[in-house]
Amino acid sequence: MIRETFPVGMLQCNCTVLADETSKEAFVVDPGADIPRILAVLAKHALTLKQIVITHAHFDHIAGAQELKRLTGAPISFNQADLPLALMLNEQPSWVGLKVAPVEHLPQLDQDLRDGQQVGVDGLKGLVVLTPGHTQGSLCLWFPENELLLVGDTLFAGSVGRTDLPGGDGRQLLHSIKDRLLGLPEQTLVVPGHGGSTSIGAERGDNPFLQNL
Repeated sequence: MIRETFPVGMLQCNCTVLADETSKEAFVVDPGADIPRILAVLAKHALTLKQIVITHAHFDHIAGAQELKRLTGAPISFNQADLPLALMLNEQPSWVGLKVAPVEHLPQLDQDLRDGQQVGVDGLKGLVVLTPGHTQGSLCLWFPENELLLVGDTLFAGSVGRTDLPGGDGRQLLHSIKDRLLGLPEQTLVVPGHGGSTSIGAERGDNPFLQNL
């Protein structure tokens, strides 16, 4: 497996490029900005982009998706419960006190990702795990064979996603983490939507937001 995770945009969203070393087919998770950098990573490994996957439709995770689609032809996939947020893309920065140039073309939903659905490319497959709470359409991507979990803004190292923005629900978020994520193998590498990586075992044992679940 090829994996490169790097921060993009004003809010330093973690964008991840995943690919199979043999097929050279790739998908990109959360291209919030900095499309030239994403294209450079794809070119460095001689990869063909097959799918754009969005963990949730906050602007820092999705704002570059339509441009990446325009340049590569890869379809955009996320859970349809976040479609209202995607349609409010240009309003969202004001929710956190930011002024950002508007996106000319809003991201289109080409494929609705549902719980348990398989995603990935030839030689690299993962599963969609719906984890509503941060947003109603928040999802994680679980790669059992690679012991890898991309969690968007559902879970962080020592913290959890905020729930004070439209579509957020704190009780729902904690239930999603407890019921959907904490039962995964403790050695699972967890890549959040911002900040450094962690593991299921570390968060199960030390995350102060999860101790009373």
